[in-house]
Amino acid sequence: MIWLQAIITVLFVLIHMFAEQFHVTKHGSRRAWLSFAGGVSVSYVFIHIFPELELTQQHLSTHWNFIPFIEHHAYLIALVGLIVFYGLERGAKLSQSKQKLPHNHTKTTTSQGVFWLHIASFALYNALIGYLLVHREEQDLYGLIFFSIAMGLHFFVNDYSLRQFHKDTYQKYGRWVLSGMIVIGWMVGLATKISEAMTGVLFAFLAGGVILNVLKEELPEEKQSSFWAFACGAAVYTVLLLML
Repeated sequence: MIWLQAIITVLFVLIHMFAEQFHVTKHGSRRAWLSFAGGVSVSYVFIHIFPELELTQQHLSTHWNFIPFIEHHAYLIALVGLIVFYGLERGAKLSQSKQKLPHNHTKTTTSQGVFWLHIASFALYNALIGYLLVHREEQDLYGLIFFSIAMGLHFFVNDYSLRQFHKDTYQKYGRWVLSGMIVIGWMVGLATKISEAMTGVLFAFLAGGVILNVLKEELPEEKQSSFWAFACGAAVYTVLLLML
């Protein structure tokens, strides 16, 4: 399925390259689609990834039994993923400052250091997703397609969030870095293969990151998210996953 993985990788890159065209559409429609995409991503985590963590725990108990607690708590890794991205989110918000523009206008920006830290973390996140295109728990065609749909829509959510934080800096640098790391992650996946236990650990960490990165866009009141679009995305994708 290398050819299909290559096509999906290109589509992932195009999302980061041209997602801005989607973001400049009518605000209400944009938020509804982002909420729908978030619902799909969360559905994939709860219906597909979390059940796979039981298998991950079996691998950990066999191969990583020298580490206390980890062998019985794959969910701890998902929690670590959530905490890591929550910390990055808070750091980006705390670093925001107002920049004076002509005609008494201002815009909110983040510092260069926080920008690159934020981008570096999401670069690794994207590389992980690219890697998991090749090495997932389920290696069949349907598993690849459903993983790709969920992660592709998830990229829309992440792209919107990063543009809101970093504005022109993300457009100039960030999107290129994130796009390139998807390709690098996929190529690393083609060239190498790590143990099933480690693949499960990466999947668990991804699950925590997905949950945080989606819910931070959905929960705050000022985001004006669409509950029904979010619920519809989650419901539709849950039905599709359960039909596998």
